Amino acid sequence: MAEIVLVPGFWLGAWAWEEVTPELRAAGHDVYPLTLTGLADRAAEATPDVDVYTHVDDIVRLIDDNDLRDVVLVGHSGANLPVTGAADRIPERIARIVYVDAGPLPGGMAVIDFNKPQTQEEWRKQVAEQGDGWQLPVPAFDPAADPANLAGITNEQLVRIGHVRGSGVSTATR
Repeated sequence: MAEIVLVPGFWLGAWAWEEVTPELRAAGHDVYPLTLTGLADRAAEATPDVDVYTHVDDIVRLIDDNDLRDVVLVGHSGANLPVTGAADRIPERIARIVYVDAGPLPGGMAVIDFNKPQTQEEWRKQVAEQGDGWQLPVPAFDPAADPANLAGITNEQLVRIGHVRGSGVSTATR
């Protein structure tokens, strides 16, 4: 069976995969959910120096430390850049990449560049006013304010994601 590394997007931790992980393991796969530096339960590690390369290192370290081969590398949302970077760094260990609510970006682009100019400006303003000049603040995860992005998420799931901490700005803006 497959060795699967699950990498959540901005603000989320390995717990974001807790409904998927048991199903994959029951199907016989080895599953490795990962929390990236500075996010979720690793929020205390967030600094202005944490960037996409830090997150690439996190992924490569997990794969190396567990001596994984033929890895199915799954990246959700803002994890698209570090997942792509890890696959570029150790291509001999990666069988395939799966992007969930994301995709690979052209070289030289940050996630912020893929958004409309209005969204880019909103993010920059949030970073400046609420994120100490370097953190993209955690969104409210309010279905009334963001019905499109939160459609289909249960109240129980909203409670679970409502406690997220950390930042995604390093991989969002550079």
